[in-house]
Amino acid sequence: MSIKIGQNAPTFTMQGVVGDKFKDISLDDYKGKWVVLFFYPLDFTFICPTEITEFSKRDSEFKSLSAQVLGVSIDSVFSHKAWLKELGNLNYPLLSDITKEVSRNYSVLLEDKGISLRGTFIIDPEGKVRYQLVHDLGIGRSVEEILRVLRALQTGELCPVEWKPGKKTLGKA
Repeated sequence: MSIKIGQNAPTFTMQGVVGDKFKDISLDDYKGKWVVLFFYPLDFTFICPTEITEFSKRDSEFKSLSAQVLGVSIDSVFSHKAWLKELGNLNYPLLSDITKEVSRNYSVLLEDKGISLRGTFIIDPEGKVRYQLVHDLGIGRSVEEILRVLRALQTGELCPVEWKPGKKTLGKA
């Protein structure tokens, strides 16, 4: 299955860690909101904590844009909870795709390694994929760029290269 922009995002329900509790989280829980869904390879690695904590630090910016951040790896909720003892509490849920089904459905699973690539998806309030970026394991993503793209999508207008909030758009899409 290949994800395509403009198509409905594959639905899911996964167990996650919210604060210090386990909770089932469904994509349907966020109907009517923007969702920033990001996949990362594994807990207890080198680059992943830099991304995970940056998303948490910037969570209020996502919330101000009516967006919910959801982090996903193939680790168990028990691994997530143990790792959060090192990282500290996060402002968004970390979800466990221990079956690898969701990673597979979003086309980010490296089958031969059993882990996910760094995939980022922005899903609009109607449940459609509006943005996706998947890249190599060794490069951390830019939370600033994800916020910029989310803001651009929310304008509903054509946004030129290097567009930033407050800059001129090119009109209606």
